[in-house]
Amino acid sequence: MFRGCGTALVTPFRSDRSVDEEALRQLTVRQVEQGVHFLVPCGTTGENPTLSRAEQLRSVEIVISAAQGKVPILAGAGGYNTQNVIELAHALEAMGVDGLLSVTPYYNRPTSEGLFEHYSAISAATELPVVVYNVPSRTGTNLTPEILGRLASVENIVGVKEASGDIAQMVSIFDHVPESFVVLAGDDAVTLPLMSLGGAGVISVVSNEIPGEMAKLCDLCLQGNFEDARKIHRRYSALMDVNFIESNPGPVKAALAMMGLIEMNYRLPMVPPRQENQRKIAAVLKEAGIKV
Repeated sequence: MFRGCGTALVTPFRSDRSVDEEALRQLTVRQVEQGVHFLVPCGTTGENPTLSRAEQLRSVEIVISAAQGKVPILAGAGGYNTQNVIELAHALEAMGVDGLLSVTPYYNRPTSEGLFEHYSAISAATELPVVVYNVPSRTGTNLTPEILGRLASVENIVGVKEASGDIAQMVSIFDHVPESFVVLAGDDAVTLPLMSLGGAGVISVVSNEIPGEMAKLCDLCLQGNFEDARKIHRRYSALMDVNFIESNPGPVKAALAMMGLIEMNYRLPMVPPRQENQRKIAAVLKEAGIKV
């Protein structure tokens, strides 16, 4: 179900910092129309730590409605309080999402046994497939290949969004998990190399801007056509990079605003990129042939 390009959707805000529901609806429709394979609302790219529970559920509801059942919905449900994650998982399951993306607990930095028990508890509390999310640069905790091997034996833990940035670790993951376990890139820039190793796709930031192109890149990789996939990767590699010129999702939201798709509004502690970086973002968009 979660193969190819899944977009880690941003959450657009109005000038009063309320969720811009109409913009979110239009972003979702654009993604589906341009061929993205699945959608990931209210993940960390969607600034879920700054959303209330009601806002998070309403945002997912909008995405489900706008997608009209045409693509699977993998909703964000992670955090450092296991019981709170379970309660959110129950609410999302009742809404009809297709799966959960659950980032590792941050700040409290659990041991490997704590990580295993955390995810096992979430898995036991829901019938939904769970994709775990490893991003140690942000959480301070690394899901090692050995831990993933254990988690892969838990019935409905079906995959990982791997954003360690460590290619050697990515190689090792495939030695520790069964072929049925879905390994997704968590960084756009490593989509192609990870898929060449056997990865199933990417949960993408850049596909907020270029959903059709990233979906095509993943399709080509899944077909084994890495020559043509490389052409797409090279064309948009600068855009993949500039999206992280400051902390995500600052730059990608700025780019989407330049494209006329959302307003450039954030909730603290996120703020707009510095002016010099906004100029760089605009230049990269122009170089990529994206109208601003």
